[in-house]
Amino acid sequence: MGGDLGPAEVVEALKLVLGSGEPMAPVLLVGDQAVLTPLLAAAGLHGHPKLAIVHASEVVTMDDKPLQAIKRKKDSSMVRAIELVKSGEARVAVSSGNTGALMAGGTIRLRPMTGVDRPALAAVIPRENGNFILIDAGANPEARPEHLVHNAILGANYAKVILGVSRPRVGLLTIGTEEGKGNALITETNEQLKKIATVVNYVGPIEGFQVFRDHVDVVVCDGFVGNTLLKTWESLAKFITGLLRQELKASPVRLAGALLAKGAFEALKSRMNPDRYGGAPLLGLRGNILKAHGSSNRHAWASAIRAAEKIIQNDLYQHIEHDIACANALIHPPADRPALSAAG
Repeated sequence: MGGDLGPAEVVEALKLVLGSGEPMAPVLLVGDQAVLTPLLAAAGLHGHPKLAIVHASEVVTMDDKPLQAIKRKKDSSMVRAIELVKSGEARVAVSSGNTGALMAGGTIRLRPMTGVDRPALAAVIPRENGNFILIDAGANPEARPEHLVHNAILGANYAKVILGVSRPRVGLLTIGTEEGKGNALITETNEQLKKIATVVNYVGPIEGFQVFRDHVDVVVCDGFVGNTLLKTWESLAKFITGLLRQELKASPVRLAGALLAKGAFEALKSRMNPDRYGGAPLLGLRGNILKAHGSSNRHAWASAIRAAEKIIQNDLYQHIEHDIACANALIHPPADRPALSAAG
């Protein structure tokens, strides 16, 4: 209910996915029943065996303060959707609403999974010959080494699911690949990632100019750096697209050439479109949360629904939980842990 374009786009997205014949788990539409019922009827989906409405009387708006919204609007579509995941009635909660409220609500209601201190936001970004996962894309701006190690595991598992890479290459973003380059956070994280080579395919530190090359499948960083990189890339993509359009219209000859290359430009536009993967998951919680873009249209929502289906089919949560436990045991073996006193 809280996205920029409203629930009508969500219903149209469901029509697209259901009409394609793709396998899909049952969907619970959480929101105002009086609004959703006629939308389903208009789309020809009323009474569909895979769809059901869970009524919620309130909406978390984009202007609401995250914590206040979660605490005060307990019957909002967002809170009710998160609660469905917590109770096990749903496997993934997908929302295009207030990002801060969704992250706060997911963290407070679901809590981080065993062995993980803080969740991380993952984003799919195009690069040479494919795409890579950027993690953390903004959930945790102040990180410790163990947070970045966990980000590597979260990102690698998501890359397997969404990119279809069996053994994702993981790189740690820093200012230089020479030994000792970077701050204390990077140095310690690098050493810890080397210890868990059996859990993640860590290829070492990478620099900014390597990010968009076919060098790694997962770029690991803290949320401050990741969010800056993500927004810079989005801004740069729009700038280049606008600049290219301006230059092509500069003369009739260029415009004619552009018409001949229309197919190539359309393919480029598709690859650069963030709607292609529908949003970003908040990984590391005791349940799956997928954040779709606030301005998601039906095609972006359809992509988000398909991503949620992949998360379910590949049992993402269980794989992450297993790898986190293995990594924590390698970094802090039993001999390194303080022994409990008789009283303890």
